[in-house]
Amino acid sequence: MKVLYTAEATAKGGREGSVSTSDNKVEHNLSTPEGLGGPGGEGTNPEQLFACGYSACFDGALNLVAYQSGEDIESKVTAKVDIGKGNDGLGLGVQIHVEISGVDQAKAEELVNKAHDVCPYSKATRGNIEVSLETKAV
Repeated sequence: MKVLYTAEATAKGGREGSVSTSDNKVEHNLSTPEGLGGPGGEGTNPEQLFACGYSACFDGALNLVAYQSGEDIESKVTAKVDIGKGNDGLGLGVQIHVEISGVDQAKAEELVNKAHDVCPYSKATRGNIEVSLETKAV
């Protein structure tokens, strides 16, 4: 792989600590959600950060494949990241909810499936965690 960009982030203190990027554009305190036995608190958590990254990356991939297909769309992508316990310990699952205007339902689903094929986050998770897609033409 020819590297085009590298993001660097550092975590300290685990789920009750903090995260920051090397350029200081992202700095967040962390807190463990109540659902994982934590206090909740005001900090974010790794699952929320992953959902932010995945939804932004997927929306970018969707707009790219729409452009390449000659479609003029507007889209909104929401990623829901679940953490749960399985037979082999904790694991993740992702639900991608996409709203698209400018195309009918069939074309919207086609574009979402193409985006799922090219999105780097989708590629990274493929075969590792369950990712579901829900598409709605609006």
